[in-house]
Amino acid sequence: MESKVTTEQTVLDQVRDEIDDYNGVVESARVAVEAEHNMTLKEALKRYPQAVGWSVLLSAAIIMEGFDVVLINNFYALPQFAQKYGVQLPDGKYTITAAWQAGLSNGAQVGEIIGLAINGWASERFGYRKTMIGALSMMICAIFIPFFAKNIQTLLAGEILQGIPWGVFQTLTTAYAAEISPVALRPYLTAYVNICWVIGQLIASGVLRGVLGWDSQWAYRLPFAMQWIWPVPILVGCLFAPESPWWQVRKGYLAEARRTVKRLNRNASDEQIDGSVALMIHTNAIEKTLSAGTSYWDCFRGVDLRRTEIASGAWAIQNLCGSAFMGYSTFFLEQAGLPTEHAFDLSIGQYAIGMCGTAFSWFLMRHFGRRTLYLTGLVGMVTLLVVIGGMGFISVSNSGAQWAIGALLLCYTALYDGTVGPVCYCLVAEISSTRLRAKTVVIARIVYNIFGIINAVIMPYFLNSGELNWGAKTGLFWAGMCAICLLWTFFRVPEPKDRTYGELDVLFENKVSARKFASTVVDQFAGHGQGQASPQTAYENEKEEVSQHLEDKPSHAHLEF
Repeated sequence: MESKVTTEQTVLDQVRDEIDDYNGVVESARVAVEAEHNMTLKEALKRYPQAVGWSVLLSAAIIMEGFDVVLINNFYALPQFAQKYGVQLPDGKYTITAAWQAGLSNGAQVGEIIGLAINGWASERFGYRKTMIGALSMMICAIFIPFFAKNIQTLLAGEILQGIPWGVFQTLTTAYAAEISPVALRPYLTAYVNICWVIGQLIASGVLRGVLGWDSQWAYRLPFAMQWIWPVPILVGCLFAPESPWWQVRKGYLAEARRTVKRLNRNASDEQIDGSVALMIHTNAIEKTLSAGTSYWDCFRGVDLRRTEIASGAWAIQNLCGSAFMGYSTFFLEQAGLPTEHAFDLSIGQYAIGMCGTAFSWFLMRHFGRRTLYLTGLVGMVTLLVVIGGMGFISVSNSGAQWAIGALLLCYTALYDGTVGPVCYCLVAEISSTRLRAKTVVIARIVYNIFGIINAVIMPYFLNSGELNWGAKTGLFWAGMCAICLLWTFFRVPEPKDRTYGELDVLFENKVSARKFASTVVDQFAGHGQGQASPQTAYENEKEEVSQHLEDKPSHAHLEF
């Protein structure tokens, strides 16, 4: 015990010495920035295997959401589900009314918005790890409600309550991946979140295909029960997962941050670990000169307003570029005469295409960056949607046209999941400042969910034969929306590729045009703009708080040791 206490005191003394000289912090941070820029993907994977493992583990929570989204939307066509929760039609068949379909589909999204708001506050107050443990615990309990639901009202309550932890998973996993990985791994680990989403959809499609022939309540109860597969092992893993070192630096837990960096990068020397922590300290000091607060309101003040706009717009584009159309390829192929079972098989293939597209995006981002992929993807999607919309003027009795529409929607899926789908997660995680990342990502995801709810309402009206009945002509509407997204992206979305968070801070502070982000030479150690407090001023103001923390909470550091 005495040896552990002595070691702990040595660490605290070392950290106290490190924070005593701002110039020393700057020099160590400068070396760390050089190392980040020179680090190759192969070297990053070799040095940070634990960062990859922990990020992949926590991102797996997104699989649950993708799984349930496919479940609930496809249960409406499952006879056993409709008989249990629907109403009987004059011909003796059962159906879920349109109002309840909209309620169940949007109920989870309402819960997600609540969970998103909670996550923005909780993750900054308690840390990513504890917030994730709480959300997973709630998820385990919430699954009981739909599994044992006796009526559709209880089922709706279950969807809303499950949506709360899903809202936490949606943003916490992306922010966590961005904060425990070096620049070289950032795009891969953040984009992996999109793969988890598609994996969940793919698994759900396979499960539903397997229970189509079951003539009992287990046709829908078993898929609900399968949601318990994910949270328990992830929860156990989270008990041993490291906290975000960036969060620890923001809270002044420098000894803990140093140990976390060493844990994530076991092959690093003491100098490299000190440099990584110094870079976090320096970046945090820069951001405190730009925005001292960490509240939701601070996301809409100063330079952070632009960052919030970009993050929100990038995520809104996922719902404004016509992605709601992707799930209807099966619909058009059924119109072409394809049997329902085969159309269902095709939907499984569609999700597999999505997984391949996301994996391919890793290669594309490495060579072309985020902005280029976003622009290229949107140009391609506008073109495909115009062609699809034009083919909508051909009679639905023309099976060749319906086959072509279905095939084009599969091409659209491949393009979307190779560009806008996964790249969005990278943009949102990288564009936000480190001090406001959790809340900025939450706001952006809420914007995404709002447009998702709108899509869920308007798409049935576009396609329903008793309403507008536009069919494939709906592609023209989405082509127009996608063109607007393309125009906004060109003028507003910058290129964060290969930039450290401190360099991005400087670019935003100096109001560099989005089109010049990639070409502008940046030195985050060269000082700040006219009239701004220097990072050293913020650093000196914070030093007393950090020193006081080291004096007041040695036992806290010892518990985490």
